[in-house]
Amino acid sequence: MVIKVFLASSSGSTAIKKKQQDVVGFLEALKVDYTQLDIACNEDNRMWMRQNVPEDRKPTNGIPLPPQIFNEESYCGDYDTFFDAKEDNSVYSFLGLPPPPGSKEAEKADKADIVENGTHAEETNTVGNLDDLIEVPVEERNGNTHREEEKLQQVADEEEEAQDGEEEEITEEETADKEETAEDETPMEEEEAVEEADEAHAEEEEGQEEEELRQLEEEEEAEVQEDEEEDLEETQEEEAE
Repeated sequence: MVIKVFLASSSGSTAIKKKQQDVVGFLEALKVDYTQLDIACNEDNRMWMRQNVPEDRKPTNGIPLPPQIFNEESYCGDYDTFFDAKEDNSVYSFLGLPPPPGSKEAEKADKADIVENGTHAEETNTVGNLDDLIEVPVEERNGNTHREEEKLQQVADEEEEAQDGEEEEITEEETADKEETAEDETPMEEEEAVEEADEAHAEEEEGQEEEELRQLEEEEEAEVQEDEEEDLEETQEEEAE
């Protein structure tokens, strides 16, 4: 397979010259065999390049500009797609060539193949099957079983301790709530007792006041009666005279 790079040796565009140099220099750095085909001095090269660039890859004016890259008769791309492949470490894939062993692109392809075909999974299964084929001594199996039982028992003990701890916390919280309730009730009882004492004292004072008023009324009535009697006696004496 031969890589064909279509160039314009006498192009007046500095940008086109730079792109052509970039493509050629990178291919030489990779030691990729390629052939330069000049479209400026050879009309057949120009016509062949324009006819074999796919329509969907041509610019709006329909005239593709160099550099254009082919692998034999297969179209690879222009400078922009070549640059993207270079940035993505996939130039060999862009050119349709197998990457050399040890290159970044080869490592990338190997990883992709592993993910796609499940090579790691097959290796793991193979190792697992070999482990199954190895006979484990009875004593070791029993020892493993005993250790598993000890682990299960340890887990059960830890769960039981955790449950006991939770029950103790719940009991402590209930006791604290009861004590708080009792403390809240005690002040209320004391307040009620004080209120009852105040009411009794108030009733007692009212009773005393009523008694004093009754005594005053009786005294006033007695004084009035005495005054009336004295007036009556005076009247009688005057009549007698």
